[in-house]
Amino acid sequence: MWIEIVLVIVGVALIVAGANFMTDGASAIAKRLHIPQIIIGLTIVAFGTSAPELVVSVIGSIEGSGGIAVGNVIGSNIFNVLCVLGACALVHPVPVKLNTLRFDLPIALVASILLMLVLSDMPLDGMPSLVSRSEALTLLLFGLLFLLYTIVVGKQGDDDSETEEEERNMHWLLAVVYLVGGLAGLVYGGQLFVGNATKIASSLGVSETLIGLTLVAWGTSFPELATSVVAAMKGNTDIAVGNVIGSNLFNIFFVLGIAGTVRPLSNLQFTSLDIWMQLLAMVIALGVALFWGKREIKRAEGGGMLLVFILYNVWIIFNAVG
Repeated sequence: MWIEIVLVIVGVALIVAGANFMTDGASAIAKRLHIPQIIIGLTIVAFGTSAPELVVSVIGSIEGSGGIAVGNVIGSNIFNVLCVLGACALVHPVPVKLNTLRFDLPIALVASILLMLVLSDMPLDGMPSLVSRSEALTLLLFGLLFLLYTIVVGKQGDDDSETEEEERNMHWLLAVVYLVGGLAGLVYGGQLFVGNATKIASSLGVSETLIGLTLVAWGTSFPELATSVVAAMKGNTDIAVGNVIGSNLFNIFFVLGIAGTVRPLSNLQFTSLDIWMQLLAMVIALGVALFWGKREIKRAEGGGMLLVFILYNVWIIFNAVG
């Protein structure tokens, strides 16, 4: 099993490196094609930051590992809210912008409710433990509508001035090499990750869903944790909430939407706690920012969020192996 663990780590490294290279190459090509910065930021960069979750979930879907695909989305969203924001707040209090409280957090809360409905199979297909293609396409539709809204709003305050030097900071050939090489790293790393994570689940006698909620979700979200904590240590915490919300929305609408469209996700072994926890995490974040912290997540609240994250994961692991 140790070989599989090493290969999982190698897979994560390839996914993260591939995402960075692919994003840099795609952004350079987009700039040379004079695509506006706001479009680049909301599409290429957004995809790059969520590429690990997307690649792992899509490959899990293709290989019939629905538990890993969906568990990755739920686990990553819980990790982002409770662990990333909690850790950042412990290092430095995290301010929450008024616009985030009025629009972004409520939208993320609605998205979490929609995900809960899809996973509970109440509204669309009536079949237990299944994310059908129709549900996945519905999520994609909501995602495209949200992306369109964000682009329209973003353009109103976008300063699209770019210098010639910025536009030509990477040669065409190098940009293509970055793009192709990054994509290759994403695909191969994703295959390594999913294949060996499935083997670990079999060796431990636990479900793929549990592996998705824990090992896979932590692995794909760890780069965001590291980046956010380093930024917090430098006092740059003002964008932490926006990054977490954006990542969670992308995970729900696009990661799960694309994975379920490629192949319906079945045999999902979730408990009610798992489904409710991703919603509860958003409620905690909104409550802390709005009521307790008064537009700021302080160290005490951050510590509380981390404690909830630890207790939840200890509970699901002990329930699975006990």
